[in-house]
Parts: sequence; structure tokens; C-alpha cells
Amino acid sequence: MSTTTAESRFDEFFDRAWRRSRTSMRTRVNRVKSKAWHIGQCAVAATIAWFIASDLVHHQAPVFAPIVAVVSLGLTYAQRLRRVAEITVGVAIGLAVADLFLALFGTGPLQIGVIVVCAMTTALLLDPGGLLVMQATVQSIFVVALVATPGAAVNRWFDAVIGGAVALVAAAVVPAAPLRQPRTQAAIVVETIADLLRDAAQCTRDGDIARAAKVLGEARATDGPLRELQAAASEGLSVIASSPFRRGERESVRSVADLVDPLDRAIRSTRVLVRRAALTATKHIRVPRSYAVVLDDLADAVGIVARVLGENASASMGRGGIVAVGQATADLERGLLSTDVLLAQIRSVVVDMLQVTGMTYEEAVAAIPTLPERLVDE
Repeated sequence: MSTTTAESRFDEFFDRAWRRSRTSMRTRVNRVKSKAWHIGQCAVAATIAWFIASDLVHHQAPVFAPIVAVVSLGLTYAQRLRRVAEITVGVAIGLAVADLFLALFGTGPLQIGVIVVCAMTTALLLDPGGLLVMQATVQSIFVVALVATPGAAVNRWFDAVIGGAVALVAAAVVPAAPLRQPRTQAAIVVETIADLLRDAAQCTRDGDIARAAKVLGEARATDGPLRELQAAASEGLSVIASSPFRRGERESVRSVADLVDPLDRAIRSTRVLVRRAALTATKHIRVPRSYAVVLDDLADAVGIVARVLGENASASMGRGGIVAVGQATADLERGLLSTDVLLAQIRSVVVDMLQVTGMTYEEAVAAIPTLPERLVDE
């Protein structure tokens, strides 16, 4: 291998590694930014928990108060109340078992193994929650190994209660951003569908094989936005559950969470439609231009739904354009089986998107004209 070739390959490798590192760093920085509120909230809660346990209650080195506060809050809004309960109860079980065991058998290597069995068994008998069991076990080890004074463990449980109480109060203070995110993400998912429909229209219009392959790849990568919507909806519902100050926004968050399933179906139908459009390009099948027009119209109608969702309005406000496209499908030119199948898939996307706007399946099907039996049923 020549020196020039080796240097060229090294440069290529270096450039590729540099691009990846920049992308990775950007991703990491965005990850930290997205969790900035959680980090700040945990820091404040830990400070307050330590202050209460140390300066007000006068416990010596109440390290477990801030630990419980931070673990209870975590980096997600999901199941905060359950985490507080599991940690507090787990600590109580672990300390009670360890305190009794310490009074009877003392401390040592063998005692450590036995106390783990006792604490985990007791916790599992009460509740299978992994956090509860682990907290009971860790606390029992801590007491037997380090505290080594019967009765001294009670203060540690009180520290856990302080940390849990601080976490509960902190959990009630939540910014509006997690409640806006589900609707924003839903708009992104709907806009993704609109973009795929526009690309499918172009595939039927120009029959470009390279474009068809690109569009097909993009269609296969649509799971990401939907997963982000699912996560955002779950976070939003968790905020409502943990913050009494946000209960008034329950219906708004729930209405977006209810979009996850119909949007999942709409994305699946759109993928199938894109595959059909790509197939017509790769097999050089002529598709009447009216199909591209209808697909563009459907993309515009879906784009309206994305816009109204992004503006915090009801998706039903974008229903009219989708109904109009569904009715227009009755006038599309028919002929080859491949175009009939494409037409059926367009109608399937229409039905799914009408459900996104709040219609039931039966209402959505009834809103578009029935086609002759020889067409593949949507």
C-alpha cells in the first residue's frame, strides 16, 4: 500500500471520527440541557433535606436525607410518588430488620450475608418492587456494617422520611414545559407523515428509483418520533399525577396521550403507502397524475393538523381537509391492480388520520365514499 493511500485513508477515518465526536458531543449537551430542571431540582431538594435534618432536627451527618430526596426525584417525572413510598418503606424495613439482628447477633462477615437474606426476604414478602427491596437490603448492610449500635438506626429512618417529604414537595413544583412537550411532539409526528406523503407523491410523479429508495429509508426511520411522543405523553401524565398545581391541565395532556395509538396506526399505513409508491417507481409502473395531486392534497391536509396541534388547538380543526381528500379518492382513475392497491392504501391513511382528529373508525369509514368491491378494502 502506498504512503499516499494510507494517509488518505487515515484522513478519511479521522474526518469520520471527528464528525461522529461532534455529533455525539452535541447529543450529550442537548441531553444535559433537557434535564437541566431535574438537575437543579435535585440539587435544591438535597440542600433543603440536609438543612432540615442537620440544622433543624440536629442529626449528626444526616447523609441519607439528601440521598432519598435525590433518588426519589430522579431524572424523570414518572412514578415519583411510588419512588418516594418504596424508598421510605424500604428503608424502614431494612433498618428495623438490621436493628433487631444487630441486637441479637452483632456484626461481622457472616452476619452481613445473613442480614442480606433476611432483609430481601422480608421486603419481597411485603412488595415485589425492586427499589423497595434494594433499599431495605442496602440499609440493613449499612447498619450492621457501620452503625453497629442498636437503636441508632432510627435516626437514619427519620432522615429518610425527611428526604422523602422534601421530594414530595419538590415534585409538586413542575414547569409547564413537560406539559407542552407531548403536543409539540405530536405535531412533529404528524408533520413527519405529511412529509412522507409529499415524497410518495413525487415518487409517483417522476418514477425516480433513487428517490424511491431514499423515501423508503426515511419511512423506516419513523419509529423514533413516535417513541419520543410516547415518552413525552408518559412524562406529561406523570407530572399531572405528582403536581396538584397542574391538575387543571389533565384533559389537555390526556387528549394528546390518546393520540399515540391512532398516530401509530397512521404511521404504519403511511409506511405501507410509501412502499407501494416506491414499488411503482422501481417497476416503472405508470401512475395517473391525479394520484400525485391527491397525495399532495392529503399531505397539505395532514400538515394543517400538525399546525393546529403545534398551536395548542384541537386536531379536529384540521379534519375538513382530510375528509375532502377522502371524498376525492372516489374520482381517481383506476385500471391496473397496482394502482388500485395504491388507492386503497391512500384511503387507509385517510381513515387513520380522521381517527387522529377524533373520529371513531366507523365514523371515519362512513366519511369517505364506498368504492366498488373489486378494489382492495381499506
